[in-house]
Amino acid sequence: MVMLDRSSAEERHIEEIRKIKKEMGDKLVILAHHYQRIDIVDLGDFIGDSFELSEKAAHSREAKNIVFCGVHFMAESAAILAGPHQVVQIPDEHAGCPMADMADIHNVEKAWEEIASVIDTAAITPIVYMNSDADLKAFCGRNGGLVCTSSNAPAAFDWAFGRSEKVFFFPDQHLGRNTGNERGIPREEMIVWDPQKPFGGNSSEEIKRARIILWDGYCLVHTHFTTKHVREMRKQFPEAKIVVHPECHEEVVALSDAVGSTGYIVKYVQEAAPGSTIIVGTEINLVKRLARENPDKKVIELHDSLCTNMFKIDLKKLLWTLENIGTVNVVTVSDTIKEDARKALKRMLDLPRP
Repeated sequence: MVMLDRSSAEERHIEEIRKIKKEMGDKLVILAHHYQRIDIVDLGDFIGDSFELSEKAAHSREAKNIVFCGVHFMAESAAILAGPHQVVQIPDEHAGCPMADMADIHNVEKAWEEIASVIDTAAITPIVYMNSDADLKAFCGRNGGLVCTSSNAPAAFDWAFGRSEKVFFFPDQHLGRNTGNERGIPREEMIVWDPQKPFGGNSSEEIKRARIILWDGYCLVHTHFTTKHVREMRKQFPEAKIVVHPECHEEVVALSDAVGSTGYIVKYVQEAAPGSTIIVGTEINLVKRLARENPDKKVIELHDSLCTNMFKIDLKKLLWTLENIGTVNVVTVSDTIKEDARKALKRMLDLPRP
C-alpha cells in the first residue's frame, strides 16, 4: 500500500477517530462516498456510491448514530430512510451540491402545472435523481414516481415506461439523455426544460411528442470533461480504455469505451487485466484512490476535476462530529416530507439490482 504523507495533527485525528469508533462499536456507522478524501474513505465502515450507501443507510438498524461523509442530499436521504431511534449527522452542513440546487420544489411544481395544461399527467412519471433535495423526492412520491441513482437509472426508466408513456426527469439532463440514448429513445422525443422560460422553452407540440422531458441541470464535475480531453488521451495512450460517468456530455460518452456509475467505474478498474491502462472520467479523489489500490494497472484521470463540496469534509470535521455525536449538524426531515419521500426511495430500492 502507498504510504500517505500526513501531518502529525492528521495522525492524531485518525487515532482519536479510531478510538471513538472502537468505543461505540455497532452503535456507530460511518458512511463514506467514493469521492471523499482517501483518509476519510479509509475510516468509513461502508464505502460506495449514492445507491450503495442508500442501501446501507436503510439496513443499518443496529446503529444509533449514522455519520454520512458525503454531500447534504445524501445525508438527507439517509435521514429519510433511518428509523426513529437513529440520528444522522454530516461533518460539514455546507457540503452541498450545485446540481441539486438547479431544481427547487417551486420551479418543479410550476413545470408540472404547465405540463398538465398540455397533457394528462397520468401519462407521465416523474423521476428525480438522488442528487436532489428531500422535497423533490417527496414530490415524486406523491405523484407516482421514484428516485434513481446513476447505478439504476436504466431500471428506473424501464419501471416508469412500464407505467406511463413519458418520463419527467430532473435535475441532471445528461444522465437523463444518456439513459434515454441507451434505451433507444430518438433525439426528437427528448426535450430540455428550462425553468426560466414559459413551458420550459418548448411548444405544446414538442411537449406532446416528447417521451422524456429533461430538466436543464448538470454536474460541474462531469461536464468539465470534453471531447478534446478524450481525443488527447487517445493519442497519448492508444492502448488505453476510457471509462466515464453518465453525467458527462453525450459526446464524451460516445467517444469512450465504457460508461457507468461510480460503483461501475470502481468495478471496471478492479476487473481490468494487470498491466492495463485505464483512463477515468470522474472525480479526481476517486481516480487517485483507484490508482493507489490498483498498483498493477496504470489508472489515469481523463482530466483533473474536483468536487469541492465533497472535499469540504476532512479529518478534523469528522473528529469534531464524533466528539459531539448526536448533537451537531444533525440532518432532519419533516414527517410530511419524509413520508412521501420514503415512498419514492422505497420504489427505487425495490428495483432490480444493477
